[in-house]
Amino acid sequence: MALLSFERKYRVRGGTLIGGDLFDFWVGPFYVGFFGVTTIFFAVLGTALILYGAALGPTWNPWLIDIQPPAESYGLALAPLKEGGIWQVVTMCAIGAFTSWALREVEISRKLGIGLHVPFAFGMAIFAYVTLVVIRPVLMGAWHHGFPYGIFTHLDWVSNTGYKYINFHYNPAHMVAVSFFFVNCFALALHGSLILSATNPGKGEVVKTPEHEDTFFRDVLGYSIGTLGIHRLGLFLALSAGFWSAICIVISGPVWSLGWPEWWDLWLKLPIWGQ
Repeated sequence: MALLSFERKYRVRGGTLIGGDLFDFWVGPFYVGFFGVTTIFFAVLGTALILYGAALGPTWNPWLIDIQPPAESYGLALAPLKEGGIWQVVTMCAIGAFTSWALREVEISRKLGIGLHVPFAFGMAIFAYVTLVVIRPVLMGAWHHGFPYGIFTHLDWVSNTGYKYINFHYNPAHMVAVSFFFVNCFALALHGSLILSATNPGKGEVVKTPEHEDTFFRDVLGYSIGTLGIHRLGLFLALSAGFWSAICIVISGPVWSLGWPEWWDLWLKLPIWGQ
């Protein structure tokens, strides 16, 4: 896409967090920056290590490539590359790449003079990932408790973790997270469908305005959150889903080691049920 006229206003030097003018330039429509370079470095190094790990394994089938964390006996120590060290370095590269990308988003936001909502939202996704591969393993005393890098092996890890706690759906934080995912999908489906219906009128009709959109939901629900409000709500619901997803796994093991159905037995032990 050709450079839009108003983009020239924002494609100026400055707004960088580190490095000054060192990498303060664009390649086509993409801003580079210091953190763009570090993103590329970590992404390339991590990908190369995954390919190296695949070369050590029995197959090049992308569905079956498996990069496992170190054995539990290593605890939180560094392991040899072929015994889980690859997983450790790939994890560091992933965190480096994700964090660099978020900081690059911060620099772009500063150049545009807009808020930091996008990097903050992406930071929640980074927090969820770090919870799985750093925070929870550290709390449990071994990198072994992180998930493996591989398609089927990752799915197996999720399934086995759920079965380990008998029925993960009884995890109260998991219930909250799933509820936020569902409500987020529902709210943004309502929003998207309303926008399309207002901007795609019938033949011979004019495009409708936000007043029509507000009126629709006032008639249906009795209240309209408004054009800005729905985006704030969508951001809140999405971030809450990611946050409680991280909470539901970090409390499984470090906080609660039994089956999650047993957690609900606590209600039966409340004094109000006594004779």
